[in-house]
Amino acid sequence: DCSGYVTRYDHDRFGQVTAVHREEGLSQYHAYDSRGQLTAVKDTQGHETRYEYNAAGDLTTVIAPDGSRNGTQYDAWGKAVRTTQGGLTRSMEYDAAGRVIRLTSENGSHTTFRYDVLDRLIQETGFDGRTQRYHHDLTGKLIRSEDEGLVTHWHYDEADRLTHRTVKGETAEQWQYDERGWLTDISHISEGHRVTVHYGYDEKGRLTGERQTVHHPQTEALLWQHETRHAYNAQGLANRCIPDSLPAV
Repeated sequence: DCSGYVTRYDHDRFGQVTAVHREEGLSQYHAYDSRGQLTAVKDTQGHETRYEYNAAGDLTTVIAPDGSRNGTQYDAWGKAVRTTQGGLTRSMEYDAAGRVIRLTSENGSHTTFRYDVLDRLIQETGFDGRTQRYHHDLTGKLIRSEDEGLVTHWHYDEADRLTHRTVKGETAEQWQYDERGWLTDISHISEGHRVTVHYGYDEKGRLTGERQTVHHPQTEALLWQHETRHAYNAQGLANRCIPDSLPAV
């Protein structure tokens, strides 16, 4: 990694990771059942986290080293209907099509969801009673949302690529592409400053660089930038990540 430490991995005959050894002297050991499901993770201090599953292979319980338990219950179709973490429970209800229509939070408040005949979310009423509505075009793209009077529009080009988003008629975010259709820039306004992420690619379409910039709201002078470069080996696999002023990873 960027600190010069080497991490080693041990595998069993099925290719599953059985141990992770870090140069700092920290190791972690993994155990699996006959179905290949992770059943335990233990560190060098003997702290162990255990995992339990139902007959369908769904994770039902996570038992922390201190004995605390987090769990999930499922319905007959394998959908999670109740989760418990830290003694707090959240539950989900589904319609006949398997879509979440009601979410009950840990404090008993509810969020409800409505869908159209094409399974698209069209309305969400939150824990606080606020309702958000979503509108789509004939091809299924999101084009408008309403949040208690705050109206957002999404705009696309002829190739159905998202180009910009407006809030109350003002441009809030923009996307730009090159002649090959690859995304080159994403920009938005933050506290009056234009913040942009620029993407660069090689001839094979692999990401080679990401440059983040912040410009002055009046003069457009460059105030800050940071760049990360990516490199690939002969097999085309990413093998180096080079951030500004930091060792390569």
